[in-house]
Amino acid sequence: MGMISEFKDFAVKGNMLDMAVGIIIGGAFGTIISSLVGDVIMPVVGFFSGGLDFSQLSYNLGAGADGEPVAVKYGLFINALIAFLIVAFVLFMIIKAVNKAKEAAGQVDAEAETPRQEVLLEEIRDALKRS
Repeated sequence: MGMISEFKDFAVKGNMLDMAVGIIIGGAFGTIISSLVGDVIMPVVGFFSGGLDFSQLSYNLGAGADGEPVAVKYGLFINALIAFLIVAFVLFMIIKAVNKAKEAAGQVDAEAETPRQEVLLEEIRDALKRS
């Protein structure tokens, strides 16, 4: 099988398409979370902290070679950290729900009655073992 045909087989598999959709949705989700943190959560936190704008927090190191100020913008890092924690929590809740659904499906399968045909085959097997 040639490399091109192997790549075609790989590219059209469902997993590859699912992954592509997941990446695109993940990017959009990241944008939504960034907006949630920057535009909704941090202004509320700033309000309750006396008007502090976290995105403007920085530590000035001095002037660089070109005369521009060099600053460590730790406020933006705090915003990114909060966004990460929100995404991690949402993913945790999704995985927890999926695992619970899988567990429930497994319990349903385990509780399902054994089909009559299998019961008969087991009886035949046991009878053959005895003889």
